Amino acid sequence: MQQRRLGDRKVGAIGFGAMSFGGMFGATDAATSLACLDAAAEAGIGHFDTANIYGMGVSEQIIGRWGRRDVHLATKCGIVNGPPRAVRNDEPHIRQCLEESLRRLNREHVELYYIHRRQPDIPVEDLAGTMAKLVQEGKIGGYGLSEVAPQTLRRAHAEHPVTAVQSEFSLWTRLPQLGLIQACRALGVAFVAFSPLGRGMFGRAPLKRDFRAGIDFRDTNPRFVEPNFSANLAAIAPFRDLCARRGWTVPGAALAWVLAQGDHIIPIPGTRSADHLRDWQLPKIDAADLAEIDRILPPGFAHGDRYGDHQMAFVERYC
Repeated sequence: MQQRRLGDRKVGAIGFGAMSFGGMFGATDAATSLACLDAAAEAGIGHFDTANIYGMGVSEQIIGRWGRRDVHLATKCGIVNGPPRAVRNDEPHIRQCLEESLRRLNREHVELYYIHRRQPDIPVEDLAGTMAKLVQEGKIGGYGLSEVAPQTLRRAHAEHPVTAVQSEFSLWTRLPQLGLIQACRALGVAFVAFSPLGRGMFGRAPLKRDFRAGIDFRDTNPRFVEPNFSANLAAIAPFRDLCARRGWTVPGAALAWVLAQGDHIIPIPGTRSADHLRDWQLPKIDAADLAEIDRILPPGFAHGDRYGDHQMAFVERYC
């Protein structure tokens, strides 16, 4: 697998998002998750991403059981599940969450530690100062920010260099191209694209609307409710046809498109099954292919917002 820089080391250009290990998209079990992690490492994936709220610690516990020390590992804190849902960026809370995560991960150090969402009433310079202390203490290798505006990144980076920024980015979510991806490139910061496969919409087969109510948040997500869901399936169908004609897998082509948007971009698709990793094989695509994909799926084609209003509460908006 091709390599891309993440902080002070290079990792596989495709990382792995472990959100689904917490059961947030469907039933899973430890044995299946561990087998998936093994298969991902064998495929050349070297960066694994989790968070303290994925299954309320379950995802971190699975990775801790896995016990690999030769991979680049990221986890996150900042979101406090409610009700009501809240965000905390104060130093005592960050330190407590980090210690709890390290115990679950069976580690004394994590390579990358994200602030999952920013608390608006804490200056980002103070937040960066807290993260700098954790770097100096050897608790973390570097820090990241998630779902922030370009100006927040610049302010934090001026206080202490940011390793990575993580935001949703895919064929149907392109907001980061309106400033954030460019700011990361200018500062030498990795851009980590989560949900690069549209939470299953760009999977091997058209998604069925059989989400578990109260567990799978897609059940109430604007893009996955009718009439938006059927409209999105119809809009993506020509892209599926293109992939079939070219001999590409749909997930592989979607990931190749993301990677083509910048050499500092690292997508982190997720899965609960080792079998799905085969679909992530990247086709060779050229400028003509990219133009055809953009013709079929132009910016803004998606029906519905990517989050419901309650989930947008702590996402920084800049356009």
